[in-house]
Amino acid sequence: MTSGIPLDAGALMSTVLEGILYGLSILLFIGTIWSLTYKRHKQDINLPILIVAVLLLILSTAHMIVNIVRVEDGLVTNRYEYPNGPSEYFADVSQKTYVIKHLFYVLQTLIADGVVIYRCYVVWQSVWIVVLPIILWCSVAVTGLIAIYSVSQASTGDGIFVKALAQWVTAFFASTIATNLLSSGLLAYRIWIIQRGVSGVNNTSRNTVMPIVRVLVDAAILYSAALLTALILFVSGNNGQDAVVDMAMPIMSIAFYMVLIRIALNKKQHSYVSTQTSISIPRRPVTSEAEQERAQQQYAMKPLQVHVSKFTHQERPSSSKDSMKGPSPTYDV
Repeated sequence: MTSGIPLDAGALMSTVLEGILYGLSILLFIGTIWSLTYKRHKQDINLPILIVAVLLLILSTAHMIVNIVRVEDGLVTNRYEYPNGPSEYFADVSQKTYVIKHLFYVLQTLIADGVVIYRCYVVWQSVWIVVLPIILWCSVAVTGLIAIYSVSQASTGDGIFVKALAQWVTAFFASTIATNLLSSGLLAYRIWIIQRGVSGVNNTSRNTVMPIVRVLVDAAILYSAALLTALILFVSGNNGQDAVVDMAMPIMSIAFYMVLIRIALNKKQHSYVSTQTSISIPRRPVTSEAEQERAQQQYAMKPLQVHVSKFTHQERPSSSKDSMKGPSPTYDV
């Protein structure tokens, strides 16, 4: 037995709220493209991340369009084709628009979770660390695709809370929450450990690393809170889960973009230090023009420019075997 707001009112509300969040994600997408490409050569642009950012925008846009079409069909076009009105239309999961928009949702979830796992691998530089997140990601893919297939094969009039569908949807939500929390937690913990290791050497390391840790935690909490709310509403049979799931689409993009923008701004602030100094060196009086010329050539001061491209974290080897492996790699999240 379902509860909560009527499905027709919920569909309209979810479309409006998704549209507001989608507009915010557009602004953050523009900021992301600027941070990835501004004053950079083509070879310096992170092409895979740029492609992911564009894919998230495309999927969010497609989901928004399908949702608008679905609302129009339910409230206008097919308003009188169902005995119980628009609410019966929105309860029918066999509608093509319902299947398509949730397919976009599953694809975007896989991309977003995959990026978090990739970042986790980059900072840890160990496949074993990401084994469990990868297993969970595969669980997200399997449960999500099975849920979409089950919806596409549902009979006319079936709802999302039918037991055959509900078990896969519940497993999908649980898997993606676990994947996101585990991967984001490992990522933030590793960056925090690196910060602690270099804090005694570089006084600016805290100002460099901690903003990234905070934005990673904020993004994980934002995304996980939306998913956990959707899971609780779904398990309790509340129709409000549709609105939360629709809002989760732009929230995924927002969480991804805000991390990229924070990292890019952090790099721009700490990428280089340019100083120009003048030093007074006492010297004996110069009597002849030849000696004066030689003294100017000897003590002429030139601008000093120091370029710092990355902060490198190197752990002390624990054994003689580890000392032969050379310095640890530079992490670029």
